Amino acid sequence: MKRGLLLGGVGLLAVALALSASHALPAIPLLALRWIAIALLVAYGCYKRSLTAWILIAMIFGAEFGHDWPQRAAHIKVIAQIFLQLIKVIIAPLLFGTLVSGIAGHADLKKVGRMGIKAIVYFELVTTVALFIGLGAINLSKAGVGVKLPAAEHVEQAVTRPSASEIILHVFPENIAKSVAENQVLQVVIFSVLFGIALAMVKEEKRRPMLALAESLSEVMFKFTNIVMLLAPFGVGAAIAYTVGTTGFGILWNLAELLGTLYAALVVFLGGVLVPIALLAKVPLRKFIRAVAEPASIAFATSSSEAALPRAMEAMEAFGVPRQIVAFVLPTGYSFNLDGSTLYLSLAAIFVAQVAGMHLTLGQQLVMMLTLMLTSKGVAGVSRAALVILLATAAQFGLPMEPIFVLFAVDQLMDMARTTVNVIGNCLASVVVARWEGDFPTATVSNAARQAITSGG
Repeated sequence: MKRGLLLGGVGLLAVALALSASHALPAIPLLALRWIAIALLVAYGCYKRSLTAWILIAMIFGAEFGHDWPQRAAHIKVIAQIFLQLIKVIIAPLLFGTLVSGIAGHADLKKVGRMGIKAIVYFELVTTVALFIGLGAINLSKAGVGVKLPAAEHVEQAVTRPSASEIILHVFPENIAKSVAENQVLQVVIFSVLFGIALAMVKEEKRRPMLALAESLSEVMFKFTNIVMLLAPFGVGAAIAYTVGTTGFGILWNLAELLGTLYAALVVFLGGVLVPIALLAKVPLRKFIRAVAEPASIAFATSSSEAALPRAMEAMEAFGVPRQIVAFVLPTGYSFNLDGSTLYLSLAAIFVAQVAGMHLTLGQQLVMMLTLMLTSKGVAGVSRAALVILLATAAQFGLPMEPIFVLFAVDQLMDMARTTVNVIGNCLASVVVARWEGDFPTATVSNAARQAITSGG
């Protein structure tokens, strides 16, 4: 039944679009045909009960509604704005909780010593390269160029270029409540990092309650995000309807270009960065690919790095990485080594600027990359968290919100790819650090890890 509704809806929609392009039928029958197809897809969504399915259906519904009734579509923008407000309220507590728990929770970095320093240096170097690959890819493809936003939107985009001293001064908070209220995300990050370092220096009995609070706050905000994401189909549908009603279908082609740009950039990153690193570290590539295949496929299917974490830890231990290195590097990498997500964020942020018609200088782009590098830490635990970070960064740099809403339409397809790269990158990081420490391959692999991988394979 579900499959029939899906195939029927997609097939009927494809026929309707083909007939519309060829002008083979009058407008009214074509309109009815398209809405019958959408009704079948809505029925499929009722059976499927998947958020991803509903977001895609909402995209189609919104595009058709905006095309057929553009004046009415302009009035439902408020729904998208409500969703935006709910997303914004997540940002500060989510960043504070994840950064503080990520830093203070690894207070044993002092015990780990060299391994901790090497891991962090490796993480930052690789994620910085990922940022610049994304930056280069979007500047080459210019996927966002050519979209015309409504005139009223352009009025809001006028920004003055701050001086270097103003940029540096603006990074540091003078009042954390003011920083949160004004959505100054970089200031919240600086405060959270310093707070986490200070907490890590406190004695265990004093640190434990505050660390538990930060960890609880992180978990609550992840759940809060999941609740807000239930409204995503309404926000996406309204945003697409408003965008198509005011700009036409052109932006959908731009989204397809963006999707192609992301996948191409991720392939370049895998082949041009991770593979050479693996070769330099003398990692047996075929064996590594076999070991990482299952956790990577879990990440691709679920769009969640954390869903793949247990299997990734078992796979890397069975691959020959010592348990203590696996237990340190993989969880830490989920805070500091999100290669796919950081690449996506740099690419998406410049896409939004291109859609808005804003020319960002190289200096402004570099400041934005620094902001993204800091704000992207610790958000691998929730699907679509990258969009939360993107919204925060866009607000700080005066970028419009409407193009980010449109990104929801293809975010699932992008999330699957970037999350897969996150997992592969973290697995490779554990092997590289083990090789760096002279502990790879380990002589002893636990039977539980070996049996888990054997039974899974």
